[in-house]
Amino acid sequence: MTELEGSMSGGCPYRTGATGVSGSTSYGSGPTGLSSSDLTYNDYLKIPNLLSLQKPQSSPPHHDELLFIIIHQSYELWFKLILHEFESALHFMNEGAALRARHFVHRSVQIMKLLVQQIHILETMSPVEFLHFRDHLKPASGFQSTQFREIEFTLGLKDEKILKYFENRPEFLERLNARMNAPDLWTVFCQMLEKMGLSGTLEGMVEIYQDPEKHYPVFLLSEAMIELDEYLGFWRDHHVRVVERVIGAKDGTGGSDGVGYLRTTTSKKCFPILWKVRTELKKVP
Repeated sequence: MTELEGSMSGGCPYRTGATGVSGSTSYGSGPTGLSSSDLTYNDYLKIPNLLSLQKPQSSPPHHDELLFIIIHQSYELWFKLILHEFESALHFMNEGAALRARHFVHRSVQIMKLLVQQIHILETMSPVEFLHFRDHLKPASGFQSTQFREIEFTLGLKDEKILKYFENRPEFLERLNARMNAPDLWTVFCQMLEKMGLSGTLEGMVEIYQDPEKHYPVFLLSEAMIELDEYLGFWRDHHVRVVERVIGAKDGTGGSDGVGYLRTTTSKKCFPILWKVRTELKKVP
């Protein structure tokens, strides 16, 4: 039961029921009646609006197109939340609050773990079924996900060449330019370290990692950051494999060479110094 349901019923949603003579358990009365002006679950979450946003392009709509749309719309909702968490992480890094920043980076990691699993739902769609509606998607492509590009830019993976693909959509281009020109997570992390008398150079990070307890909040934050980088890599790798399983070596709907292009992204690292530091560590006597 959700918190909203609990508040609507007028009692604690986890209240222990009373056991009667027959051994059955009573869980109390259900939700109280609502007036037409009361906030409801459907109102709060805009459920009618949300359920109206799935518009298949095939005619008649192919059964699996709804699955395809919902998975990708869900990704965009999670991307929105990741960007929301990044904003808080950046804020607390600027404040020098490493542990608080770590909280929001860690939450982003948990979302990424979910996204890695979610993409495999597409594998329940047979390759031939996808072909029934795939051509209707052209020239739309996941490459055009503005929010995913914002995530990359905020993680420091800023590629100006991507901007040209959004030149005809000024509202999206404006958002990407803002992210392009804003400080990324690694830059703000290094600025935080500098204020602490530390360094985000390889040598500085080795010093932190050789004695984690000395700078434990910073160590925990940096470990959350590398885990985020790791799971973004997992997502890219799983994405490639799922796409290849479904479409093989066909070109992408947006005009790329499909799997070939996606494979070029799997080696990207957002925080290369955090990966290199492992190589430089020495056994403590």
